[in-house]
Amino acid sequence: MTKLLALLIGSVFAVSTAFAASHTGAPMAATPAKPAASGAAATPATPSPAADKGMEKKAEKKAAKKTKAKKAAKKTEEKKS
Repeated sequence: MTKLLALLIGSVFAVSTAFAASHTGAPMAATPAKPAASGAAATPATPSPAADKGMEKKAEKKAAKKTKAKKAAKKTEEKKS
């Protein structure tokens, strides 16, 4: 019984190491693209430069708003002390 168990465990380790060795460095399979709904245009993979500029402006506005809020909080803290 012990020999059978040892053989079973040994074969599991042998198969797992062989599987890992055969898949080391193997490229990942690309996921298939979702088919577009009928009549719907496919969305572009990368944003257009105009959309990119819009995102930059939005980020700048958000950063300015944060700094303004920090300054206001600092002023109110100074007034309290």
